[in-house]
Amino acid sequence: MVLVLCILMSAYFIRGITGFGSALISVPLLALSQPLQFAVPLVLALDFTASLVLGGANTKKANWQEIKVLLPFGMLGACVGAYALVTLPTTPVLLTLGAFTMFFGFRNIFGLQPTAQLSQAWAVPAGLSGGAAGALFGAGSPPYIMYLTRRLLDKGAVRATFSWLIAIDGGFRLGLFLFAGLLFDPKLQIAYGLGLIPMAVGLYSGNKVHLDMTSAGMLRVVGALLVLSGAILFLKVAA
Repeated sequence: MVLVLCILMSAYFIRGITGFGSALISVPLLALSQPLQFAVPLVLALDFTASLVLGGANTKKANWQEIKVLLPFGMLGACVGAYALVTLPTTPVLLTLGAFTMFFGFRNIFGLQPTAQLSQAWAVPAGLSGGAAGALFGAGSPPYIMYLTRRLLDKGAVRATFSWLIAIDGGFRLGLFLFAGLLFDPKLQIAYGLGLIPMAVGLYSGNKVHLDMTSAGMLRVVGALLVLSGAILFLKVAA
């Protein structure tokens, strides 16, 4: 449990810096010692709580039109991802999670950040993939962030819109997990209660660091952590 809490603090420290990425950091590391059926619901519940806090502080900046377009496809993708979480064998899921994590890590390290504005039609694949990845891996932020950063120019609007999107979409996924019986584990409930403290500390301290770090440096730090998390998962499966 101490290891779980340390991982959570590190993950929410990163989210405090970047505004996203807590699940991409925490789920691969938690999966080294915990089953995905524990790690994914735990991080989802904490992300849901963090998004309510962050979104509530920036409600006026949120772009609700983008949220309305993304949400239906995100919910449909979440249904597919939740079904896969309880039915698929663990090994291929862990390998896919490792590749998924490393891909976005290398993308940040090498600065592969397109700038042209996307058509709103891209909300369909972004929502489907974000919802499915969120339910299956607990890490649906990359497709959402890639879409929102190519649609909204203001960083504050991106952060607020993403927080409310994850809060609403995360609440739906929590309902799916409740229906599937994944939230009744007493260990998970204890971990959630204890995890609120490192979550709050990580968010607060990460926000302080955010003020003194350049965007390019921030993305490279996150990218290095993502690549490390993915590589460790591959080693775990290989062993």
